[in-house]
Amino acid sequence: MRAIGYQTPQPIDAATALVDFDLPRPEPQGRDILVEVKAVSVNPVDTKIRASAKPEPGDWKVLGWDAAGVVTAVGPEASLFKPGDDVFYAGAINRSGTNAEFHLVDERIVGKKPASTDFAAAAALPLTSITAWEMLFDRLEVTRPVAGAANAILIIGGAGGVGSIAIQIARALTDLTVIATASRPETQDWVKSLGAHHVVDHRQPLAPQIAALGIGQPAFVFSTTNTDDHLADIVELIAPQGRFGLIDDPKALNAMPLKRKSISLHWELMFTRSLFNTADIEKQHDLLNRISELVDAGKIKSTLADHFGVINAENLKRAHALIESGKAKGKIVLEGF
Repeated sequence: MRAIGYQTPQPIDAATALVDFDLPRPEPQGRDILVEVKAVSVNPVDTKIRASAKPEPGDWKVLGWDAAGVVTAVGPEASLFKPGDDVFYAGAINRSGTNAEFHLVDERIVGKKPASTDFAAAAALPLTSITAWEMLFDRLEVTRPVAGAANAILIIGGAGGVGSIAIQIARALTDLTVIATASRPETQDWVKSLGAHHVVDHRQPLAPQIAALGIGQPAFVFSTTNTDDHLADIVELIAPQGRFGLIDDPKALNAMPLKRKSISLHWELMFTRSLFNTADIEKQHDLLNRISELVDAGKIKSTLADHFGVINAENLKRAHALIESGKAKGKIVLEGF
């Protein structure tokens, strides 16, 4: 089967940063299912791993942690899907990725593809939806109020992949006032179209902009990017006893300033359940099915922003370069081999 990967971590402009090659077609065991990959999307995690993770000598590292496709075979212990089912999922970070014609994945982290979307639109959803959902409901517990705080959430990086779906989930499933950050006119317009009640500019100090809204101090802050640049503002603007969550990787994070306001700190990694095979791993199957229902009901929509053509090394390199530029909006999708 065709696949795309690398043998040496390199900058994306290197000739062999990503390469087309062939691998044997895998066979499902246990609760794995084998999926014929129809479309994939590219995430910041792809670029981080490509630049740093070295496979064993002689081996290939296959990236990709978003896919939509068709089940072609199931393991002997699988019960949630059957051959012919259309599915979407984000995979596991400690297994081979989705940038291949066929892919093995544990059925407990797989959802039924939305019937109302094509494979490309569906492939843009899983990783970001799981991340946003787990942050909102498992980490920040946004349905549990903070006494005296504005029933509001600030989403830093609202136009990114996670931010753009988090806005929609918050609007569809909560009564939160959603404040999103965006810095360019086109991204500001986009996050408004996704449902943000207010938009502020993350290139300017955030605390004065939030105060100027006149709604009070938000109970929740969800930072998706550049957390180290905004930490002082976050501490100033969030309500006492508020909840602060992040998903990026600051070089250093001094939590001491959170103490005075008793701010709780929450880190989200959507791969934790699959990485540690947690007792509640099947919650990701359930939440992806819920996302699928919300899409089919017209409550949320795919955040596919760029379609880069077929799945090959050349197009994946273009996608990695755009993500590394910091100028990507929504999700980048590739489709077919």
